[in-house]
Amino acid sequence: MEMSEQMIDSQVQQAEQSMLDNQQQLTAALGWLKELLRAYLEQKDPPPPDSAGSCPTLAALSTIFDLSPFEQHLLLWCAGIELDSELATLTGRMRGGAPAEIWPTFGLALAVFPDAHWSALTPAAPLRYWRLLELQPGAGVTQSSLRIDERVLHFLTGLQHLDEQLMGFVQPVTGGQTILPSQDVLIRQILTLWSTAAIDQLPAVQLSGPDHDGIRTVASAVAASGGSGLYVLDGNVLPTTPHELDIFQRLWEREAFLSGAILLIDIYEVDLTDAARRTAVRQLCERLIVPFLIGGRERLTDMPRPLVSFEIKRPEEGEQRLLWERTLGAAKAGLNGEVTQLTSQFQLSASAIQNAVWEIRGIEEQIDQAAQLWEACRHQARPALDDLAQRVETAVTWDDLILPKREKAILHDIATQLRHRHTVYTRWGFSRKTGRGLGISALFAGPSGTGKTLAAEVIANALRLDLYKIDLSQVVSKYIGETEKNLAKIFDAAEAGGAILFFDEADALFGKRSEVKDSHDRYANIEVSYLLQRMEAYRGLAILTTNMKQALDGAFLRRLRFIINFRFPDAEAREQIWRRMFPAETPIDNLDWEKLAQLNVTGGNIRSIAVNAAFYAAAGETPVQMGHILRAARAEYDKLDRPLSGTEVRGWL
Repeated sequence: MEMSEQMIDSQVQQAEQSMLDNQQQLTAALGWLKELLRAYLEQKDPPPPDSAGSCPTLAALSTIFDLSPFEQHLLLWCAGIELDSELATLTGRMRGGAPAEIWPTFGLALAVFPDAHWSALTPAAPLRYWRLLELQPGAGVTQSSLRIDERVLHFLTGLQHLDEQLMGFVQPVTGGQTILPSQDVLIRQILTLWSTAAIDQLPAVQLSGPDHDGIRTVASAVAASGGSGLYVLDGNVLPTTPHELDIFQRLWEREAFLSGAILLIDIYEVDLTDAARRTAVRQLCERLIVPFLIGGRERLTDMPRPLVSFEIKRPEEGEQRLLWERTLGAAKAGLNGEVTQLTSQFQLSASAIQNAVWEIRGIEEQIDQAAQLWEACRHQARPALDDLAQRVETAVTWDDLILPKREKAILHDIATQLRHRHTVYTRWGFSRKTGRGLGISALFAGPSGTGKTLAAEVIANALRLDLYKIDLSQVVSKYIGETEKNLAKIFDAAEAGGAILFFDEADALFGKRSEVKDSHDRYANIEVSYLLQRMEAYRGLAILTTNMKQALDGAFLRRLRFIINFRFPDAEAREQIWRRMFPAETPIDNLDWEKLAQLNVTGGNIRSIAVNAAFYAAAGETPVQMGHILRAARAEYDKLDRPLSGTEVRGWL
């Protein structure tokens, strides 16, 4: 550590000395320029050209932008006006002495400098093309005032900072993230690719995949390896008009030349179905002549320039453990067992792991730490999925679920496989045999209100996992390819926390597949096949529900690991449901469970009746009685458009 600090101090001292040397040489150059202007005013012989000295930053600008000696002198003159009041006074005298006319003009430069040439101020020449100088509105090219661009002025003085004109478009990315072994391999490949490619054949480098944080980590490390900074351009703020896009491109290329900065064009949340947005992204990627990276969930493919893609995968379990150990530090000693569970359940980025650890700081008991750390991981995994699906809060237990023994046993089997998948897939090596079929998929089939959602809630609560409900009728799109994109976003977001995905209304997508007669049929089959593939690859539990099992394709059913039929509850099951329906805090009076079970309804209907009856009782400030339930039952049957028979309510009152 001491040696590292000494090296840092040495580098700082070298940088300060370099800046001081540059300022001295810049001052000398401005001194020569003042002598030249005085000689012009007094009609004397000009000073020797070589007395201007050698300013490193001016020489660097000359090399970068291929400036002629006259263009360098013109740039130096405009910079001198900002830096030296005496030079501004001399220039004002040359322009007639008006207070506001202290800036040089092209006409004056042509007269003062012996190496002047008219082509220096054409729109295609470096001074104007790269916006090193600004031609102020005036009477013409030769009579208009010339001003140096602020970013270029600061560069000349030895200061580096982002161009103010770019600040609304790009944001800096700070380094310091943990580089994983798999990411280090990619970083080396990208650096080798850039170092071996000719400048006029520089390929576009694309980083794609579900790990948005990992994309930025790799991009930041690539930039840092070259001694540069990384800036991110959100594709949603990229100008779409040709003129504004051209200005942004030139400004960024100039910035890259001056500072060596690397640009990451982030299209992760960009809607590329927007033609104008897609065209702007494509044109910028096609035209940039400096190294840059593209980061997105999916790959861009339609680009005329060479395009090399690297997939940024989520950290594997071993890399997850490495991230946890580095982040926990000394605290890991008491959490080794918990870390194993965390890495088997969650796939979090380095920043998410760091945030989770911060959440548990201040908790002293290791048992509480372990429990809170699990909850913190759930919190970190939620944001991406919260925008795509409905999170269901769960508090029910196995005792709340009334099902036949066989069906309940299958649900326990599902929970067991979720709990022990790390042992079977990782420790026992099943995942190394094949990457297919590792997901746990289930179909819950049965009428509405028979407990399908409740069963999913019970499993989620038992395993301390999040449950997300997705309405497939909202996911399916009439536009070709959109359904797959919607599903991909859901599964990619869910991978971080291994959440239980509860796809409602499966019939919207998984009806019997007809023979392929047209393109619509073909793409419908592609949608089904895509979802099956994602379910098989998903490391968590995906549940599909249907009210019409007979409508599902047999080939689809065979690829599901579990199928549970939720049947209409018989009288015995209905009685058990009634007995568990009212919370302990609810006052009840002389409720006859056996008679209540005479109502021929599902558990969902029973819950609705019980809740409404409780409101009737609360309004009358009395305990819940059979009369309240009778009133609520009549309302429920009206809703179902069914008559309430005398047999069902015989002997109630």
